[in-house]
Amino acid sequence: MSLETSPTTAPPTRPRTAGGALTGVAMAVTVVLWASAFVGVRAVGHDLDAGALTLGRIAVGTAALSVLLGVARVRRRTPVRLPRGRLLVLVAVWGVAWFGGYNLTLNAAEQHLDAGTTALLVNLAPMLVAVLAGSLLGEGFPRRLLVGIAVAFTGVVVIALATSAGQFDAVGVVLGLASAVLYAGAATLQKRLLPQVDSLTMTWLGCLAGTVASLPFLPALVTQLAAAPTSSVLGVVYLGIFPTAIAFTTWGYALSRASAGRTAASTYAVPPLVVLMSWLLLAEIPAPAALVGGALALAGVAVATFPRFRRS
Repeated sequence: MSLETSPTTAPPTRPRTAGGALTGVAMAVTVVLWASAFVGVRAVGHDLDAGALTLGRIAVGTAALSVLLGVARVRRRTPVRLPRGRLLVLVAVWGVAWFGGYNLTLNAAEQHLDAGTTALLVNLAPMLVAVLAGSLLGEGFPRRLLVGIAVAFTGVVVIALATSAGQFDAVGVVLGLASAVLYAGAATLQKRLLPQVDSLTMTWLGCLAGTVASLPFLPALVTQLAAAPTSSVLGVVYLGIFPTAIAFTTWGYALSRASAGRTAASTYAVPPLVVLMSWLLLAEIPAPAALVGGALALAGVAVATFPRFRRS
């Protein structure tokens, strides 16, 4: 009897396929919008400094996320359920690091480096996620991870040498690496917290926490926006709505339904898109040696994080 009824109890194929397709769409939206953010930050950075741009972007993002959250709760006819106690503190810490710290270091890096080179540095993050998993989650340091780290480090050295002509380029490389570290830490923590709080509420709370932490930049934001051209003001609005509110929401959706490694690996497509967009929209492209270094860095990340294919 059990053999006859087992097919009827198996999960249906269609919902699983639809769920996988939606996760893929969410990843694709995230990648494209995050790639556009590197170009937008580079363009607006001529009129707003790193701190003012950080506050402007995430303040707009918080407002947009508030609308998204309200619409979602009306459609579901459920109230917003906020985390409490230690969980709320962890979400706030995550938000300050992800929305505040990451954006601040990224914006500052793009004051010294072109968008493509910055994107290449930031996308060391998936490898750093593997390092965090090895040290904090007890997953160890397999040979592939160590080899990948060595290759990626060589790529970073090449990028640093390629951009050493300017006085402050080394600062830009350090800031780009700091962004990658914050990205990796935030992604790891977010994956641990998502089973306890829904992704949209967590994204909204995190963006709000980052906005509050960035309020010291408010006087600079007001002054610089008043003097900025309309294109830069619209650029801040774009960065807040699309690469922040929408892309971080789709990122959270994908991360809650796929492994952290797979989700982070999808961002390997960001640097090539950034190089293409910055070439078309800003007429800038990284130095050839920086592109070689970036290719080495991404190859190291791929070696360190891609799953090993086992023989059947």
